[in-house]
Amino acid sequence: MSDGASGALGFLHKESIVAPEGYNRWRVPPASIAIHLCIGSVYAWSVFNPALTRELGVVSSSGGDWSLSSVVWIFSVAIVCLGLTAAVGGKWLEKVGPRYVGVVAATLWGGGFLIGSVGIAMHQLWLVYLGYGVFGGAGLGLGYVSPVSTLIRWFPDRRGMATGMAIMGFGGGAMIGAPLKQWLLDLYQTAPDYLGATNTVSLVTEGGRRFAETANGLVEVVVANASEAAVFGGEAGVYVVGTGNTGAAATFMTLGIIYFCVMMFAAFQYRVPREGWAPEGWTPKPAASGMVTRNNVHIDQAIKTPQFWLLWVVLCFNVTAGIGVIGVAKTMINEIFGDLALVTAAFAGTYVLMISVFNMVGRFFWASTSDFIGRKNTYHCFFIIGTILYCTIPFFAASGGMTALIGFYIATMIIFTMYGGGFATIPAYLADIFGTMHVGGIHGRLLTAWSTAGVLGPFAITYLRNLSRENAITDLVAQIDPATFAAAFGAPVTQLNELVAANTVTIAALMEIAPAGAIDPTPTLYNTTMYCMAALLVIAFFANLMVRPVHDKHHVKTADQPAAAPAE
Repeated sequence: MSDGASGALGFLHKESIVAPEGYNRWRVPPASIAIHLCIGSVYAWSVFNPALTRELGVVSSSGGDWSLSSVVWIFSVAIVCLGLTAAVGGKWLEKVGPRYVGVVAATLWGGGFLIGSVGIAMHQLWLVYLGYGVFGGAGLGLGYVSPVSTLIRWFPDRRGMATGMAIMGFGGGAMIGAPLKQWLLDLYQTAPDYLGATNTVSLVTEGGRRFAETANGLVEVVVANASEAAVFGGEAGVYVVGTGNTGAAATFMTLGIIYFCVMMFAAFQYRVPREGWAPEGWTPKPAASGMVTRNNVHIDQAIKTPQFWLLWVVLCFNVTAGIGVIGVAKTMINEIFGDLALVTAAFAGTYVLMISVFNMVGRFFWASTSDFIGRKNTYHCFFIIGTILYCTIPFFAASGGMTALIGFYIATMIIFTMYGGGFATIPAYLADIFGTMHVGGIHGRLLTAWSTAGVLGPFAITYLRNLSRENAITDLVAQIDPATFAAAFGAPVTQLNELVAANTVTIAALMEIAPAGAIDPTPTLYNTTMYCMAALLVIAFFANLMVRPVHDKHHVKTADQPAAAPAE
């Protein structure tokens, strides 16, 4: 693959896409928004969680199905690869231009879905990780950085607004992606074979799994309750494992084709301004704050400054606090408020959609606001308000009822505006601190903080949730008569670990045989996580407080020579 404008792919190179005289700069933002809308669908990953965790059982998770924690890590791998690819691709972007990078991003993101589709169809989790996580994640990283430095150069008069436009689509990707994914899943899904009500089928338990005695011998089955079966238009009872289809594989394939086509078209709309271009009638104004520099810092010199690493912590902890919640959003609202009649599968899907809406709006609103109140003050708002809101979520979870649901909904939506706003404001913050010369590359390297957060966030929320779940199950089992337990699950309490591992024993199943007055612990499973997220925002607040202008020794002295030679 040649990077030169004269090579076979020279028509993609930045020298070939310089805008002509009189070009309207407002033609560029729609291309970046279109690409970001496609890759931003990663935020709707939680829509896939229910389907992937019951790919074999379909109506309910079987013993051979993937666990929630293993599925959530696919999202984490994609975010890790996003940050790592952006760190490398940011510098490459400065060399070859946004169209070249956009085309490669389209190929990787669309192709990743196709590989993931094969992995789901073959029930090979490693292929889903490779396709969606690795290749798709690389496409995310390249697609994410492709418009940032370009729009900052097109809009030097409104850096915050420009980066808000560049990244707004990423936050809104799930707004389109969530209902589209759910619609495709519903379109392609088929119910498994139904054997009958539980009391009409002879069931045995072996190794924690349930089997039914049929004329053809034992077959593995799952026992679905009324709400689980209703999703497929069925009724409570026994269903044969491996006979239905969640529609996930076909959905992945369809999305891969759609995203590839849209992103390729958008990439060919990119243009870059000619050297020395400036908006008509605009002249740089004296900076009102010492936080905005007129100088530039070389990309390799930037990582030697304390400012880079302080902003790395700021971005990492702000993202960690929100990304874990986004990854399990649909599951979380079902578990916390599932006892309310209003909280149906459709309601949970709408919740994921609204996360995307507020994430997108927050990106443009907060980034534009930062043009007036400053980037540092904007992040102070994120961390002070966010800490308070995260601490209120356990209160709403414990309270229950419609009022608590409304409070939870409002609190999380405000959190997601600031989560998205942090992403949209950071490129302008970097341009203020390090100058615009290598802002795209510096931004790409800073996105390694996103990679780290992509591991920390889901790990924290799944680990702490699983710990709370295990404790809750142990407490519930202690309240249930052993004979009742054995009759319900076909195995004694001494086999509890095996039954839990096979998804035979769950909190919901235990609550059906728990004594009167037993309290369902499900709504409190995320309390510890919320307090931990609040603590991270406190640390990020102090990191942001310590950010100062870069020392003169790091500034580029001439057009091509940094003040201090970058490390070899």
